[in-house]
Amino acid sequence: MIITRTWLEEFIDISKISTDEICKTLNSIGLEVDSVEKLSIAPKVVVGKVLEKVKHPDADKLNICQVDIGESTVQIVCGAKNVDAGQLVPVAVVGCDLGNDFIIKAAKLRGVESNGMICSSTELGLAKLNDGILELDDSIGKLILGKELKEYSKLNDEIIEVELTANRGDCLSIYGIARELSAYYNIPLIECEKQLKHNDLGIGQVLEVECDSNIKSSLLFKAVNFANFKFPVLHKLRTSILGKYQEGNDVKNVLTYATHAIGVILNAYSKEKTIQGNNLSILKIKKDEQGFDNVYGIEQLSKICVEHKDINPDDTNFILEASYINPEYISKKVFETKIKTGEVYYKASRGSEPDIEFGANYFSNLVSKYGASIYRGNESFIEDSEKLTLDVSVRKINAIIGQEIPKIDIEKILTSLGFEVKDTLDNVLVIKIPYYRHDIKNVADITEEIVRIIGIDNIISKPLQIDEVNRVNKTSNDLIKKNKLRFKAIENGFYETLTYVFSSKENLQKYGFKTVKDDLELINPIVKELNTYRTTMLLNLVEACANNFKVGARSTAFFEIGTIFDENRNESKKISFIQTGNAESEDVSNAGKPKNIDFFAFSKKILNTIGKFDLEAMTQIDNSFIHPFQNANIIIDGKVVGYICKLHPSVCTDFDLNDTFIAQVDFEAISNDIIKTNAYSKFQSSKKDLTIITPKSMEYKEIKKAINSLNNTNIKQFNLIDIYNDEKLGDSESLTIRFVLQNDEKTMEDEDITSTMTSILNVLNEKLSIGLRQ
Repeated sequence: MIITRTWLEEFIDISKISTDEICKTLNSIGLEVDSVEKLSIAPKVVVGKVLEKVKHPDADKLNICQVDIGESTVQIVCGAKNVDAGQLVPVAVVGCDLGNDFIIKAAKLRGVESNGMICSSTELGLAKLNDGILELDDSIGKLILGKELKEYSKLNDEIIEVELTANRGDCLSIYGIARELSAYYNIPLIECEKQLKHNDLGIGQVLEVECDSNIKSSLLFKAVNFANFKFPVLHKLRTSILGKYQEGNDVKNVLTYATHAIGVILNAYSKEKTIQGNNLSILKIKKDEQGFDNVYGIEQLSKICVEHKDINPDDTNFILEASYINPEYISKKVFETKIKTGEVYYKASRGSEPDIEFGANYFSNLVSKYGASIYRGNESFIEDSEKLTLDVSVRKINAIIGQEIPKIDIEKILTSLGFEVKDTLDNVLVIKIPYYRHDIKNVADITEEIVRIIGIDNIISKPLQIDEVNRVNKTSNDLIKKNKLRFKAIENGFYETLTYVFSSKENLQKYGFKTVKDDLELINPIVKELNTYRTTMLLNLVEACANNFKVGARSTAFFEIGTIFDENRNESKKISFIQTGNAESEDVSNAGKPKNIDFFAFSKKILNTIGKFDLEAMTQIDNSFIHPFQNANIIIDGKVVGYICKLHPSVCTDFDLNDTFIAQVDFEAISNDIIKTNAYSKFQSSKKDLTIITPKSMEYKEIKKAINSLNNTNIKQFNLIDIYNDEKLGDSESLTIRFVLQNDEKTMEDEDITSTMTSILNVLNEKLSIGLRQ
């Protein structure tokens, strides 16, 4: 946001406040000053008047000018195209130093004496207006021939650039900045002068506006005749400082100037572009197919507060439009439609000045002062709305600040900022938010306003008081569990990886995985290969292994803890594992030929990572990743919580992988209990093997269940260590189970061991009808 000191002085009296002090104030109230630039015209540049202009006899592009500089008339040879008799111009007299060793000297140009130079704006160090000389007028002050331009304060200005945060759209104008300084210094704003030059006709005699009822914008229209309008040089220079001056288009320039000055979004439509009927100019306001408010004449003239079209500088009769639209509404609308926006959208989306009647009146007075005529009255379509009201506790404000601010001071500050404050019982203030403060939503915002006017440096610093409370909850417990699992997985040779929560829908369907329902799919995927939510992490991990294989990694092991989705896009957290290739690295112990990972070695790694679980053969295979003969459901506390398997050979072929094993487990099912230590026996343990004959159809879990039913404390552990079958055994097979027996109170005698083993055989016979191998 660019402001100048003299421009500010049109709205607030800061004559007794230095520019440095103003910059410090702006910084303290949250309007950070980015830069300050001083404009200073060199000495010996005076006001002159061109009395006569004749062509140079020996140069087509030069003119010989007689220029009155007050005390004398000097002859100056000038090459500017726009110089003419009768003009008041800046003249650098002989001896003037314009900087960079550019010193004006008496000289002869093509044989003609020249004593000085008629200057352009850039030669004076001012903003550029054209490629010719600068023509002066009394907008900079009363012009006195021979008076040095350095004495005209409006030209020797100070430019301040303020960096505004996105929420301070109310300060995107000179008036908005002045309003902030008024609140801080308690200086009243200057009322805008009123010098309206009215046309004999009323607006109803020249304009008719047809507006649909569903329009979201607030609009006000006036009719203006610019036939005798001349944009003053001071205003041209200020518009050029903004970088928005358009040479030869005074209507566009004055709209830019007034919008920057007052903050109301202004636009103008040529009478030639309106619909003509019954001696009236007709405008139609209605929504387009995307839901934006538009102005139509013989064609679409503008998308209100989104995009304005160029103005024809040759036209003189215009319909002025002052507009406002809720910044949150228009920002959301543009985001949803992704339409192209114009320069005006920047101000509209951050919150322009909503008092459009004030803006239209300012513009009317400005152009009327410099020759334009205004048709009486206006056409307005302004939506009535209630101001946002907040009930705010003084105690709450002071608690946030950390310092006791008297209630009367709080009321005074808020009132100076334009808030309406009503005191009630129990130190509660009823505060009405001004329309132009779009960013004020809650008590924290109100408190911020108070702090920035008091000044953050004036808030007494205090040590931070921290009251430790119990913050243990599911989120913290899950984080602890996740970190434990990560450490365990890494200990067992897995590398953690992180993949997108998106996947290829085509690949998921190809390998038989479920996909998210069509109506819940991604609307705008980041790339076509990631066009759906993943319903498994295993596809991503297989692709990661394949990518590593392509760069020479023949053996990889990854794990990932992350989110997957079901058909209805409900989320669940899983931990997934994959290992492919060799079980160990090549070294002397394996003669450089390590074996590939197998099902049991992979299962042991998973066991060491997530803790105790049981396995049972899968009865239903629902995707083609699972090997038909090497697979198992993972059972924890009697529930199926995942599966482990070898990757199907056809999938390995698709991805150029060696023997590969995968597993996916429900994160929530993994225990995170504190491990409690128990007393252990100090007496010697004994190992006994038991070989039994069982039907091949019998699952080992039935045997395990039967043995556990004994609840014999002497049985500390038992594991299946061998399976044998041959033709003699037929439909049966031989299982060898190793038992670890130990008593907590004494060394077990032979009788105790025999008794325990006998009880095991008895329960197997009674419940399963199986016994010793003979």
